[in-house]
Amino acid sequence: MERPQNSESAPFSKSSSDSTPGQRLRLQFDFLTLFPEVFSPILNSSLLGKAQEKGLVSFHLTQIRDFATDRHRTVDDTPYGGGEGMLLKADVLHAAWSSACARVNGPAVRRKTLLLSPQGRPFDQELAKELVGYDQLILVCGHYEGVDERFIELCVDQEVSIGDYVLTGGELPAMVMADGITRLLPGVVGNDRSVSQDSLEGDLLKYAQYTRPREFQGLSVPSVLMEGNHGAIAEWRQSQMEERTSRKRPDLWRRYQQREKPGNT
Repeated sequence: MERPQNSESAPFSKSSSDSTPGQRLRLQFDFLTLFPEVFSPILNSSLLGKAQEKGLVSFHLTQIRDFATDRHRTVDDTPYGGGEGMLLKADVLHAAWSSACARVNGPAVRRKTLLLSPQGRPFDQELAKELVGYDQLILVCGHYEGVDERFIELCVDQEVSIGDYVLTGGELPAMVMADGITRLLPGVVGNDRSVSQDSLEGDLLKYAQYTRPREFQGLSVPSVLMEGNHGAIAEWRQSQMEERTSRKRPDLWRRYQQREKPGNT
């Protein structure tokens, strides 16, 4: 099947598309979606936009509807056996997916296809770290009642969820994942230490932070932060991380305690 001419949008930043021929970007995202217009404001802003300008990441959009073969460009149909809603068709999705795969070639390419689904593995910091090592991530944004199971069996490596709730489609979860993964790429965040000290690193939440003014509406900055004793500051921050985690996220606290027990690895 010949690929439609408008199936792929250009990368959002000119620097990505103007890279030297044969030069591989560190990570390429391909989004399979029925609503490509919702992505640009997010992917072209803040750290995501700067990561593209640096050539560290590339974002491509595939309009699933471009791969429908009938004159009405039908992408969904009623489920066999009856039931509510409509399902995205396996043949249309497969054609769109094959087009995305063709963008990054080579025997050593590390590629992973992810379907955004409430049935998937919860997206967390550990999964973001796993995914940052790939050359290409294909994120399939479902809609309607779901997708034909045969597409999942043939093409999807992993289903991923951003929470136990149902959204209209997979576009917002896909952008959440792209943000969480991209910021882990070396060079995206100016200060690498700020990434290593994020909340959830080591199963602990981040300590409380303060800036000027020193006094605000009767509340003062803790004196330990004003005294210049870096050892004392480090101890205070560690105790803050542990206290906040035990109080706000007992699930993480239990995991942290289990990991820190003598003899555990």
